[in-house]
Amino acid sequence: MVRSILYHYGIHGGQHDQHFLVDEAILDRIVGSANIVPDDIVLEIGAGIGNLTERLLRQAGRVIAVESDPKLVAVLEDRFKGEEKLHLIHGDALKVEFPLFDKVVANLPYSISSEITFKLFRYDFKLGVLMYQYEFARRMIAKPGSDDYSRLTVNTTYFADVSVIMKVPKGAFSPPPQVESAVVKVCPRPTPFTVVNKEFFFKFVTAVFTKRRKKIKNAIIESNHILGIYNVRQVVSRLPEDLMELRPENLYPVQLAALSDRILELQQEA
Repeated sequence: MVRSILYHYGIHGGQHDQHFLVDEAILDRIVGSANIVPDDIVLEIGAGIGNLTERLLRQAGRVIAVESDPKLVAVLEDRFKGEEKLHLIHGDALKVEFPLFDKVVANLPYSISSEITFKLFRYDFKLGVLMYQYEFARRMIAKPGSDDYSRLTVNTTYFADVSVIMKVPKGAFSPPPQVESAVVKVCPRPTPFTVVNKEFFFKFVTAVFTKRRKKIKNAIIESNHILGIYNVRQVVSRLPEDLMELRPENLYPVQLAALSDRILELQQEA
């Protein structure tokens, strides 16, 4: 069915992140994992030829589909002509303001995975079921001390609980991408730890993970061009010694949050 739609409209893909999910069973499982009810407003980012869109329309009260490619917008307009439940937005998902939505279900363009994920976290929504590159998904759910544990892990932990629903083989797409993919469930929730200054916390996490293999005390000093800590060596000398001997990749998000808060406290004392 999906392949026939590609053929009918002469859509080939293979560039600009255009790898169309054609496996019907996986499409059905993605939509099923979102537990959509009739009054849900569902956001879809990168609607493509509408292979997910048509399934979402069967279950949701309204579907907001965002697509930037004018050729694909034309396909969507033709396929869903007269569909009152569909609100189609022709625009860049990173630039447009999303209308209110309850859930987000999407085969995301991999090149904007990080940016679009953290844009979504600025909105109040119940659930996300999102396709990512498998490597990216692994970093979202990584544990401290693992090779995949990163800035992405810590920042994601601040906003949501994340789990991998399934891996998706390359052959499920047309044309096949060069990487494996994964479907991820994202459940926003209140942050499990508090920070004095959220903006500084995220800056701190970014800074120290640029030096993830260094001890945290050296990572802070060497990345201070990002942090701008006054008298940074003196500040580091007053941070907990046991944590200063660890590497950023070995610190739990709550420990990084505590260090961020302590640095701000010491700056106020200076």
